[in-house]
Amino acid sequence: MKPRLVLRIAALCILVHLIGHFFGHITWKETPDPIKQEVIRQMTGPKFEFMGVMRTMGDYFEGYGLILFVVYGMSIMLILSAARYADSNHDIARNVLTPIGIGYVAMGIIEFVYFFPFAGSISLAAGLLVVLAIFLNG
Repeated sequence: MKPRLVLRIAALCILVHLIGHFFGHITWKETPDPIKQEVIRQMTGPKFEFMGVMRTMGDYFEGYGLILFVVYGMSIMLILSAARYADSNHDIARNVLTPIGIGYVAMGIIEFVYFFPFAGSISLAAGLLVVLAIFLNG
């Protein structure tokens, strides 16, 4: 299998994750469960001062979610850009892809521990595919 194809599959995994994250992000405040509703109310109600700004825990949760959209989108673009160099310039591809591969393996492990298996599986697969592409590329 060519590294370029493996990298495209990795980028597709991250795109799937981004789409899933999008739907989770826009619906996180919607639940019929009264216990979850109370947690959401507490997260979005009381404000705390942090570094000169008043924010709720929900604001931070919302902001971290938005940051992940940027990270996923940037990762997809970097992987696809590096894939173009996979055949012609191995060093550039390897230098760009190594931290991405390691990062997504780490994200997958964290998601298994703190979130749920599907998210962890997608990130871990993306990271391992990037690492595989690096080795296939030589």
